[in-house]
Amino acid sequence: MMTAPRPPDAAGVHALQNRTVGTLMSSQVLGGVGVASGIAVAALMAAEISGRDDLSGLANTTQVLGGALITIPIAALMAARGRRVGLVAAYLIGTVGAALAITAAVLGNFPLLLLGTALFGASSTANSQARYAAVDLAPPRRRGRHLSLVVWATTVGSVLGPNILGPGKALAQSLGLPPLAGAWLFSAAGFLVAAVVLSVLLRPDPLLTARALADHSATGHPVVAPTTGTVAQVPTARQRGSIAHGLRQILASPVLRLGTLAVTGGHVVMVAVMVMTPIHMAHGDAQVEVIGFVISIHILGMYGLSPVAGYLTDRWGARPVILGGVLILVAACVLAALSVAGWSIGLLAGLFLLGLGWSCTMVAGSGLIAAGSTVADRAAVQGASDLVMGLSAAAAGALAGVVVQHLGYDWLGVAGAMIALALGAYTLTHRPR
Repeated sequence: MMTAPRPPDAAGVHALQNRTVGTLMSSQVLGGVGVASGIAVAALMAAEISGRDDLSGLANTTQVLGGALITIPIAALMAARGRRVGLVAAYLIGTVGAALAITAAVLGNFPLLLLGTALFGASSTANSQARYAAVDLAPPRRRGRHLSLVVWATTVGSVLGPNILGPGKALAQSLGLPPLAGAWLFSAAGFLVAAVVLSVLLRPDPLLTARALADHSATGHPVVAPTTGTVAQVPTARQRGSIAHGLRQILASPVLRLGTLAVTGGHVVMVAVMVMTPIHMAHGDAQVEVIGFVISIHILGMYGLSPVAGYLTDRWGARPVILGGVLILVAACVLAALSVAGWSIGLLAGLFLLGLGWSCTMVAGSGLIAAGSTVADRAAVQGASDLVMGLSAAAAGALAGVVVQHLGYDWLGVAGAMIALALGAYTLTHRPR
């Protein structure tokens, strides 16, 4: 009589978790190059094609909005098929978006550029959802550190991305393309390689494995083969991937509400100020290479110290780290508001702090979301949280262009500081267990 396969023991789960984190870190480096390259030139290309500064923020806005909306099918796909299929699909959609942006640059077609940047946003969905894949199998006491390691891995690619605008310009000119189109070529290449890495190496799937282990724990029926690592399909009733279901869970849980507000508030402030910084610098005649350098320092702040945020989240809890992020965001917005057009040390410091404050709210808030959701609801809750975050940031990005056009970049900094302070007030007055 053949014995039923046994699920992996604690040592096997630990080894699988380490391998999963390593694979996700590799894909984040590649995806980071693609995302940062495109973001660095999106506003500049929009202003160049449309001929209007007040429309320049729409390129980054549609990128954020597209990423948010694409989260809906990606979350459902992950719930049904696992993290690997969802992440690969998101990167492939991002590749199509980059190709459309290149075509828009050649044709000078503004609506086509917005369509391309909307699809390009799927790459941000992949980067964002990867942080949750990192903690599917993580022990609670190390959840923040594992999540932050995957966030940190984006540093390499994201800092490199804006600094290859010069080589990208040369590559584009050698191919007979508009200079800014070169950045999108690097984006497409990064996304394609990231998709291949995930497709080949993210096996067995961490979400399906976590779900299978939870099913075994509840029923005593083993569902994971010990040698191949394949995971049997869990009954459909356990795969709650609906965004509407995720939103209901967030509204019902104080922990999930605080986590969602933390990632949303920090992301809104960061996107609003960041997307208009290249325009503010261009008004002061800053060169594209200098703009790329400032954005790369901003991205270094976003990801470079995320392991510290993860360690502090595990050690102190999420609320103190969120409050620290709020204070940093306020300081960043003040420095940005006081900066003159063009390039300045104050603007450079402000953009670095803007990224660092975002990192604190993102890591700590994501830790709360991971801790507050069950295995069955995980994909739905995390997808719903990212949808709220993305839609809010998209609206902020669109309004940022209007604010800068009619009031100025300094008032944008003031608005960002006020939003950060509102998040801090909510965090202080709500103490979920």
